[in-house]
Amino acid sequence: MKSEKAPPKNIDEYISGFPEEIRVLLEEVRKTIRDAAPEATETISYQMPTFRLNGNLVHFAAFKNHIGLYPAPTGIEAFRQELSVYRGGKGSVQFPVTDPIPLDLITRIVRFRAVENLEKAGKRTVKRNPDGK
Repeated sequence: MKSEKAPPKNIDEYISGFPEEIRVLLEEVRKTIRDAAPEATETISYQMPTFRLNGNLVHFAAFKNHIGLYPAPTGIEAFRQELSVYRGGKGSVQFPVTDPIPLDLITRIVRFRAVENLEKAGKRTVKRNPDGK
């Protein structure tokens, strides 16, 4: 009988399951997201760390060779040029664990998504500058 590990209950539990060098990267990404959208709440969704603000804001996850960021297709499209140096898909981007994680870019993506979610909810409280800051 195959024993499967229970899914993590929270982001701390998720992060604790990785080797130290990956935990450091995950904590950096987590702090960056939290700082960019302090009003967002943390949860686990799709077995990944997730920040919610009037719906899903952004997910992130660790894999063997990369940290994945999932800011929805609109978050990828808005930063298409800057993200073009990374692998990714319609709603995701992969940051190699061997390279520095672009925390400033993540900040701008998260702020963009926060404004987008707040606008959809009719609660715009975050000011978005043209450069996403």
